[in-house]
Amino acid sequence: MLGLKLPTDPRWVNIAKQNLEEILTDHAYCEQKAASTAISLIIGFPQYSELVSAMTDLVQEEMSHFKMVHDIILEKGYSLGRERKDIYVLQLLNFFPKGGSKSIHLTHKLLCAALIEARSCERFRILSEELEDAKLRNFYRKLMISEAHHYTLFLKLAKKYAPSKELVDQKWEALLEFEGKLIKKLGDQERIHG
Repeated sequence: MLGLKLPTDPRWVNIAKQNLEEILTDHAYCEQKAASTAISLIIGFPQYSELVSAMTDLVQEEMSHFKMVHDIILEKGYSLGRERKDIYVLQLLNFFPKGGSKSIHLTHKLLCAALIEARSCERFRILSEELEDAKLRNFYRKLMISEAHHYTLFLKLAKKYAPSKELVDQKWEALLEFEGKLIKKLGDQERIHG
């Protein structure tokens, strides 16, 4: 369903289990960055009413997820660490060339957001199946479903606002191929995407 070209290395979950505090901190910042992305889309493209409405809802949802993750961090006696640079996201965002029309720029942003959500969905599924803590497994199962909805939302918006559906399909396939090669180099760090 997600279209990912390469699944997560099975060893990643062992790293996640052994570094749960780091994973939770990274996850909290991922939720915060997702909210920031939605806000930046509202600011950058206010003329698209459907986009603004969808992103307004998304900001609220992502910040509620941030709060949920932060609450888990506190319940476990951890504290929210510092934000980490997300190499995965930075490289995805640099895949498409800069410049072009406003609609192409929006298409690129939406496709990158869709892919980030798809990979998060896949990683949350793994956590929902592999973590020992039943409460955390259930939490990640619910978030997996949410990420799947976000993934399809971003793809739908890309198809709505792009110059053509064919262009979206072509760019999406190229991005998926790139991400498959990128993810092959990652998976050895205590990061949601790393």
